[in-house]
Amino acid sequence: MKVTLSIIKADVGGFVGHSDVHPALRACAEDNLAEAKKKGLIIDYYRGECGDDVALIMTHDKGPDNQEIHRFAWETFEKMTEAAREYGQYGAGQDLLTDAFSGNLRGMGPGFAEMEFEERASEPIICFLADKTEPGAWNYPLFKMFADPFNTIGLVIDPSMHEGFRFEVHDLQEETKIIFNTPEEMYDMLVFIGAPGRFVIKHVFRKGSDEPVAVTSTQRLFLMAGRYVGKDDPVMAVRCQSGLPAVGEALEPFAFPYTVSGWMRGSHHGPFMPVGMDDDTPTRFDGPPRVVALGFQLKDGMLVGPRDMFGDKSYDNARRQALDVADYLRRHGPFEPHRLPLDEMEYTTMPKVMEKLKERFKKLEGTERDH
Repeated sequence: MKVTLSIIKADVGGFVGHSDVHPALRACAEDNLAEAKKKGLIIDYYRGECGDDVALIMTHDKGPDNQEIHRFAWETFEKMTEAAREYGQYGAGQDLLTDAFSGNLRGMGPGFAEMEFEERASEPIICFLADKTEPGAWNYPLFKMFADPFNTIGLVIDPSMHEGFRFEVHDLQEETKIIFNTPEEMYDMLVFIGAPGRFVIKHVFRKGSDEPVAVTSTQRLFLMAGRYVGKDDPVMAVRCQSGLPAVGEALEPFAFPYTVSGWMRGSHHGPFMPVGMDDDTPTRFDGPPRVVALGFQLKDGMLVGPRDMFGDKSYDNARRQALDVADYLRRHGPFEPHRLPLDEMEYTTMPKVMEKLKERFKKLEGTERDH
């Protein structure tokens, strides 16, 4: 059976501040999803969330970028925005950058990750939802899952994985894409994906085919809006087992709370903390950034689950280390490396301050440039 998995997310109002989702917004999303399933628009659904972001996790048979599915998501977020305004929620409708739906969600604000594939006899899928970070946050774990044998031993000992995988990397500034084959082009790829603010892994494919095995959302809100409106809070889906990373291999990268950008006002580096579903509400300095993992078994398009994959106690050390890193970075206050570098601050107050003070900058005398 060919099925499409769509994860479409948006921040349409925070409770309280940027920390959680109000029950009225949850109810609105649930009602709309149930109605869509009843009408046959979608096969199955789950309403996920991380922090103040709601993710509509849906299965259907209409393929990626489908106008009906995208319109449904947009109209759901519009109704949730109405509820957010009714209850005075913070940043109501902040991810809806236009007033009307225009065919699909590209450039409209909500993030989405979609892939179409032939469902296997057993189809384990993990949906990762994040808050207070950017799409490039998925570069590190995707590399570890699909290209690093120290993380994924299947790359060494599973004959069906030994040839490696194909990575589609997007340049978000130039709006271009490139395919890298691993392991042979691993070093070339790392040159780019090691700069996650600009280069982002969008898809991972099986070698020698166009079958997708992982997909991320790559929408950058500030690039679409031309101003800072909030962090992107990306989502990701990863298929597992039977020639793909085992579930444990797909989760293992998050045992290390690596550093991502985002956190307070989208302008700071912080540890990416794996948390269970009960702990997905960031409050300390509006963070630190966090990620939840929802595990599903897909059967005839039905989402059996989820299992709370980071609810496992074996991630306690990662959480403790994340809190120690948070303490360390917070002591830097407005100084780098806690605060993002200037080239990533251009949508904050930095340009206004530079403009105000530009006449007070005087050329240095007696420097090498004078000769």
